Amino acid sequence: MGALDVEHLDAELETVSKIIPVELGLEETLETGIIEEAVKVLLQGLEEDVTREGLLKTPLRVAKALVEGTTGYRQKVKDIVQGALFPEAGLDNGTGLAGGAGGLVVVRDIDLFSYCECCLLPFKVQCHVGYVPSGQRVVGLSKLSRVADVFAKRLQDPQRLANEICVALHDNIKPTGVSVMLVCWHIKYPTLEETTRNPTHPTKDPMQGWVPISVFSGSGVFKNETSDAWDDYLALLKFQGIKVERNATLEQFWCPSGSLEFPLSNGHFTNNLFNGGPLSKGPTSYPPMINAVVSILHSLGEDPSRKELVNTPHRFVLWLMNFKRSNLETKVNGFNLMALGGICGNVSYNQKKVQTELNLPFWSQCEHHLLPFHGVVHICFFHSGETETVDRSFLQSIVHLYGCQLQVQERLTRQIAETISSIFHLLGVMVVVEASHICMISRGIEKVGSSTATIAVMGQFSADPKAKAAFLEAISSSTAFQGQ
Repeated sequence: MGALDVEHLDAELETVSKIIPVELGLEETLETGIIEEAVKVLLQGLEEDVTREGLLKTPLRVAKALVEGTTGYRQKVKDIVQGALFPEAGLDNGTGLAGGAGGLVVVRDIDLFSYCECCLLPFKVQCHVGYVPSGQRVVGLSKLSRVADVFAKRLQDPQRLANEICVALHDNIKPTGVSVMLVCWHIKYPTLEETTRNPTHPTKDPMQGWVPISVFSGSGVFKNETSDAWDDYLALLKFQGIKVERNATLEQFWCPSGSLEFPLSNGHFTNNLFNGGPLSKGPTSYPPMINAVVSILHSLGEDPSRKELVNTPHRFVLWLMNFKRSNLETKVNGFNLMALGGICGNVSYNQKKVQTELNLPFWSQCEHHLLPFHGVVHICFFHSGETETVDRSFLQSIVHLYGCQLQVQERLTRQIAETISSIFHLLGVMVVVEASHICMISRGIEKVGSSTATIAVMGQFSADPKAKAAFLEAISSSTAFQGQ
């Protein structure tokens, strides 16, 4: 945390607020049709059929999500705060610090959602805002959350987000000081090696695979990070068990793709964000997809030439290329050849035994909204007593295989069950997938704590309710995924 140059940052905020006329409505100010056409180009670059049923409305859904996720560009803080400032007897015109009338006010655990300006992928934010009233003025508590949301709904990075919230509140409430702490989590798509690194010890942490960072910003009496005002603020956070950590080492490349550089003159990639991904075999050019992302930035009212956004289209395309259809088909063919090479022995139906594997992690990309979803997969199956136990890492490979494509959770669940059944000729398979969907957090829905569970049942599980109940009870008793 550190002191802010309030006047300089305030001038920057005023410039940003002029990008799109605030008095116009969303449909009038944003050419969503341009975004839809750009999304079609991206889907075609992934070798998808944009006319198939699951993708027909995807361009419109993505356009609406991006519009709703960047409404902050078209809002002004003063319109929110005006009318919500109230005179409060006992507040003098001085500092109002603890020990006198009008002490510190803190609103904790404000859940927000934003888009990373580095890669256009979403990130989660937990915001804690405090201020010290002065001049006989207090503000309606809900307005602190609404002001924070204005700046979260723009392309952001954590430190600038904290600074913008701090400056806006300081300028519009006129307090003695403002304090802001953000805890942010950026998604990080894991490689197969990462998901299988410690397969026998699944974690209870729902944020596994996310890159965390804590940032601070202060104005007025909070400019000095060693002041008593900060001590009071941090103490009130700890009442709720909020961990106060400073991640200075993460600030430079908080975004997992932040260290990537691209030769912009010819549109070729020289780096690959994901080890072993589709771009790791050499420079590959996708200018139509990159141009499509540039047009999306324009339509949102951003300037793609802004230094923080120069490489953003390349990074976003890098992410998408992990879900290219031809990559999946190549992996499936190679995978089946490997499976047929003798991973399991001959199956006898005279005797059966049960194998259960819980909490296999996965990440995927929702084909309806082009937003990530992640969670865990639980697998149980009957197989012959003569069949060798299937290695957990091999099951993890199957899960990873089908996660690496545009998906819906229901299809993912079914594909995993069908593949396991066909490869090992099993007597019965049951698959349960628990996932948290970014689309449930964004797009104005903002159901931060929700999660989704799906089941696929094949073979003898269909006719054996006791076996199904036993498996579900095993999941319940395990370190099952807790939605975030």
